[in-house]
Amino acid sequence: MALTGSELLVRALRDQGLDTLFYLMGGPMLAAERAWLDAGLRAVDVRHEEAAAMMAHAYARVGARPGLCMAASGPGTANLVAGVANAFVDGAPVVAIGGSSPLAELGRGAFQEIDQVAMMRPVTRHAERIVDPRRIPDAVATAMRHCIGGRPGPVYLDLPADVLHRAVDEAEVPMRGPVSRQRPRADPAAIDAAVTELAASRRPVAVSGSGVLWSGAATPLRRFVEAAGVPLFTTPQGRGVVPEDHPLCMRWARSTAFQATDLVIVVGTRLNWILGYGLPPRFNRDTRIVQVDIDPAEIGRNRHVEHALVGDAAAVLDQLRDAVDGRVDAGAWSAWRDQLRVVDERKREAHEEAMATDAVPVHPLRLCRDLRDVLRRDAVVVVDGHEILNFARHSLPTHVPGHRLNSGPFGHMGVGLPYALGAKVAKPGAQVVALVGDGSLGMSVMELDTAVRHSLDVTVVVSNNGGWTSSVGDKPGRDLGFTHFDRVAAALGCHGQRITEPAAIGTALKAALSAGRPALVDVVTDAAARSETVHFARYEW
Repeated sequence: MALTGSELLVRALRDQGLDTLFYLMGGPMLAAERAWLDAGLRAVDVRHEEAAAMMAHAYARVGARPGLCMAASGPGTANLVAGVANAFVDGAPVVAIGGSSPLAELGRGAFQEIDQVAMMRPVTRHAERIVDPRRIPDAVATAMRHCIGGRPGPVYLDLPADVLHRAVDEAEVPMRGPVSRQRPRADPAAIDAAVTELAASRRPVAVSGSGVLWSGAATPLRRFVEAAGVPLFTTPQGRGVVPEDHPLCMRWARSTAFQATDLVIVVGTRLNWILGYGLPPRFNRDTRIVQVDIDPAEIGRNRHVEHALVGDAAAVLDQLRDAVDGRVDAGAWSAWRDQLRVVDERKREAHEEAMATDAVPVHPLRLCRDLRDVLRRDAVVVVDGHEILNFARHSLPTHVPGHRLNSGPFGHMGVGLPYALGAKVAKPGAQVVALVGDGSLGMSVMELDTAVRHSLDVTVVVSNNGGWTSSVGDKPGRDLGFTHFDRVAAALGCHGQRITEPAAIGTALKAALSAGRPALVDVVTDAAARSETVHFARYEW
């Protein structure tokens, strides 16, 4: 039986467990896209290729499995690059497929010819051009090993038009079985040394990140911190691994804990700018560090660590849990926990008072409070923007692993709506809400059409302050005007409503969440409301 490269590509992707595709149609991928649909697999077509990559990213995060996106040659694949770069910095497993000009015309100035592999190589863990259809199954399997092996990340496969259209005998093409994630354990001697260090500490804390999500280590993490009695803090992208109302989660005391701790157990996260590189003033200069990571290259990056535990987060946390039994007295740190709990409760109460404001224009904190009060406990919450992202950081809790998404360490604006759609595809029964700034929504607003066409009933809540960031200070190009996003949403077939008074927010949100179709609530917020956040970068030396 003869099979085309397009048919072999679909079969190979399916054999690796990929069953959902985010794409924008176009040559030379049309035959592959048709073969995908004919195979009964799910496909969500989008309005911009960047959104396809972002949806695949969110699908991977919420569904805890690789996402898949596809684009046409030239500009189509180029438009994937920013979304793939976002997944690369975030360490998310995304498989990106791009069509390309025929091999037979390589170097002749063919239609849409450009070196797409060279574009993708800096922002992927693996990028390869397939030059023979018989190699497609092997190339897909190799890409999957890079995608989910060790630290996850995006991969790219380039499919020239003549490779896709060429037919070969099925008997000449050995298919490949699914690639599985390996779960290496840490050196037992290193585990023993780390637990000895923990037992000798006086003010320990644990900090976890996305690695806990990718390894499915939420339960092992909870069991370890409970057995050890160690306060837990997470990175913004790793929230929900332990319910945030758990007694060991005191997120309002984060800064106090980091500056006072004498031992940090870092699990599945990088010591990057989000954690102040693990250095003063974010952390005490004398703080000692135990670092758990599946990627040896991340151990000790930016700061020396006393104990390196190289391995899968779930496996290593189980090792630590077993090792603390009988060696660590969780009650020894009760005074330390009480100290943090006092700080946590004081800051929480002050924040609750600030959120109760009835000021007009609506303060973003009031919007956050009213949204919090109508969300389900297991809601998937996506936050995208600048001011609203920072206001929402403490205001909206997360209690389920993988159910909190934001712009991530790359700081990519415009992810809110695409992320929400990808999350909804991953978990159709979940309540999915995107809280976005007006500037960020403008980057991807036409994906509301995608939501309508595919019956993805997400709710978008816009903090509309009329521009990029707050109006405080001299900011060139800041003003955008107060776009009526409610009218845009209605024109595209969504439920749309604009709110200008704080008293009306709750009712409007409830109506949107119960609309049974994609919905948008456009809330005009105070342009002068300025949030506080850590500095993203130093521009002067």
